[in-house]
This record gives sequence, structure tokens and C-alpha cells, in this order.
Amino acid sequence: MRPLRYAINVSLDGCCHHEAGLPPDEESMAYWTAELRRADALLYGRVTYEMMEPAWRRPVAGDWPDWMSEWEIPFAETIDAMPKYVVSSTLGAVDGNAELVRGDLAQEVRRLKQEPGAGLALGGVTLPLALADLGLIDEYTFVVHPVVAGHGPTLLSGLRERLRLDPVDRREFRSGAVALRYRPVPAPSDSPT
Repeated sequence: MRPLRYAINVSLDGCCHHEAGLPPDEESMAYWTAELRRADALLYGRVTYEMMEPAWRRPVAGDWPDWMSEWEIPFAETIDAMPKYVVSSTLGAVDGNAELVRGDLAQEVRRLKQEPGAGLALGGVTLPLALADLGLIDEYTFVVHPVVAGHGPTLLSGLRERLRLDPVDRREFRSGAVALRYRPVPAPSDSPT
């Protein structure tokens, strides 16, 4: 079974809006590229898919845009090549190497996890909340930025039950951001007997 891994940037006060943290730099983009390469497919909701699509779609001309730094290209090439699963009941279609996921969310995500592969990379805000509530996320990575945003969507806001996590990795960046990786602690009823 391939693991479902949720990773997101977050401010010190829990804001996970994509513009709330520090601007990307060479070190952070290399980190996020490596994170993507741990998976063989992406799982996004509609909002994240529509926001990220310009970052992964290679222009028809074949060259990346002039505004993109050389150190951003490996991230763009990686995300462009990855198959994408988009959970949406409102989108009529997706293009490129994306596929719409409809129907029972828990059943569909379990089906995707049962396919062979290295893993599914999960991003966004709303879809991860639903999947955390369903207990389907196998790993969480929070890149905590030394910023207090003061507003915006907050990390897993509205979670139905407390989520207990075991730390498994930590990495500090020159910018002061810290990547923290966790795995859920199984509930007592989930523990092997």
C-alpha cells in the first residue's frame, strides 16, 4: 500500500495560506522537489489544483518562463511530470496528466492508496482536513516559517478529534524555517494485539 503524505508550509500562528510564509529560495525549493520525488502521484482538491496548475504546466513553447529561476525548474519539471488526482464535485474536466476523483472520498482514496507505487503527495487545506478526519493520512510534514501571519486559513482548522503525532524527522533551513515530519500515533483500538 502506498502511503498518503501531507506536506504544507505554515506560519508560527498556524496560517497555511500560500503567501503567508517566507518567499521560496533555492534551499526550500530543493527541499520541496525532494518531497515530491518521494511520491509518484499528487492528490489535490479543486482550489489547490487550480492554484498549482501554472507551476507544473510546461508552456507549449517548451521553455520555462523567463521569470522562473534556474533553481525553480527542477520543482516545475517534477510536478509537471507527476500524475495528478483531483478531488472535485464542481470541475467538469481536468487536463494534462490529471484525473478527476468523484464519489465516496474515503473509498476512492483507499483505492488510490492500494495501487502500487512510492506514495501519494497531498497538498492544500480543505481536502487534507477531510482526510485527516477519516484517518487516511500516513505522514504529515509541516515546514514552519518564522512568520506570524495574523490571518488566513489555519492548519487543519475544524479537525473533529485531536490528532496525536510521533516526530520522525526535523530539518532546519538557513532562513529559519524548520521542516517537521510526523506519523500518526495509532489509536489504542488500532494497535496490534
